[in-house]
Amino acid sequence: RAVHWYTKAAEQGQVLAQCNLGECYATGKGVAQDLSRAVHWFTKAAEQGNADAQHNLGVCYANGDGVAQDLGRAVHWYTKAAEQGDADS
Repeated sequence: RAVHWYTKAAEQGQVLAQCNLGECYATGKGVAQDLSRAVHWFTKAAEQGNADAQHNLGVCYANGDGVAQDLGRAVHWYTKAAEQGDADS
């Protein structure tokens, strides 16, 4: 049920919902796992400055999860997250 509401809010541009929806798709929590959809929603949130989404997007690019592996893009997103104090990045 949460995925339904995350989707509604995410489609309206709500950044936290976009990040949470990306997590749902990445982990298969409440939906079938779909890494390309996870990347889609992480990208939407990351472009709006969400550090968690930026870190998660970095992980996707580093591992080739849902996208072609691209270490340069991974570093880009890890750096964006780290600049906001994300310790994991």
